[in-house]
Parts: sequence; structure tokens; C-alpha cells
Amino acid sequence: MSDDDVDRQEPVPVPPRLGELQELVDELILAVEGARNVPLSSSVMLDRNQLLDMLYRLRDELPDELRAARWMVREREAFVARTNEKARELLERARQRSEQLVSESYIVKEAVEEANALVRRAEAEGTRIRLEAEDDAERAYESAEGMLSDLLAQVRHARSELHQARPGMPGMPEPG
Repeated sequence: MSDDDVDRQEPVPVPPRLGELQELVDELILAVEGARNVPLSSSVMLDRNQLLDMLYRLRDELPDELRAARWMVREREAFVARTNEKARELLERARQRSEQLVSESYIVKEAVEEANALVRRAEAEGTRIRLEAEDDAERAYESAEGMLSDLLAQVRHARSELHQARPGMPGMPEPG
């Protein structure tokens, strides 16, 4: 993929619930920004119940895509296990068939060729199925990674705003 292809890619669609998450983060920021200073300290007083309530709501609003991604990983692992089992069964059947054909002396050459073809087809099919499962999982990982990256950027931004020095209240002496 060239740099031009990267520039032409469609933007990742924003999940509908991301707006709700942004609102909750904004509420948290407002609660922290509006907190009263502790006298003679750079610390602030926060309403624990209010913040816990907002954090619980934030946790409840996390995108279903995160749960779906975890489910897809488990499904992918189960799918790969089933695929490997099918491949082993195909290989075992191919080996058994090969042994049967070899035991019959008048078709030894044909038996070897057919067994090899069955093994190659089984291996190719197993590889194809495994690669498709990996592609599906990779797309799910990319989607989840994008959402998590956006959420991390929002959290970092909120933390940086939280840690910026705030001017004191009028009439209050500056700490120092």
C-alpha cells in the first residue's frame, strides 16, 4: 500500500455512542473544573458521589464494539481450533485412504498421487480458512484499536486540562 493509498482511505466511521461518551467526559471535566479549592492548597474538593456516578455512567456507555471485539477474538480462536480439527480429520482421512490404495498393488502409483493431492487440498483449504479467520480478526482489532485510541486521546486531553494551573478565585490569596 503506497502513501497515496493511505491518503485516499475512508475515515473510520464514528460509533453513535461516541457522542454520549464525549458528553460524559465533558461532564467530568466540568465537575473537576468547577471544584472549589481547598484553602491554602492547590488541591480541590470534589463530590465523590457525583464523580462516581459519572464514572459508572461512563463505564456503562462504553461502546458495544469493545465487547463485540472480545467476542470476535474468542470466536476466531474457536473457529481456528475447529478449522485445525477439520484439517487434521482431512489429513487423517487422506492418510487412511492413501494406505488403503497403496495396499492394493495394482493401483499403487495412482494411490500415492491421489493421497498427495488430498493432502495438498486439505492443507490449502486449512490455510485458506485460517487466513480468512485472521483477516476477520485483524479487522476487528483495527476497529477496536481505533476506538480505544480515540478514547485514550480524549482521556489524555482531559487529564492535561485537569493538570493545567488554574487561576485563583477573586479575593483569595495566591498560594505560594
